[in-house]
Amino acid sequence: MQFNLPVALGALLVIVAIGAGGLVASGMMILETTLMMVVPSMVVFGLIAFGLGVKHGEYRAA
Repeated sequence: MQFNLPVALGALLVIVAIGAGGLVASGMMILETTLMMVVPSMVVFGLIAFGLGVKHGEYRAA
């Protein structure tokens, strides 16, 4: 499987969607809190970790 930018970001969004779906289905907090606070922070953290991972991969490949 070739990992390019669209495939990798798609995988990131699938992981966030599964996590958000699990939180919504569990009923641990109300839907508005999950969608307004938790999901955006999951996306931001995922993008930061993705960027750091790409830079580390570039460093290791050089």
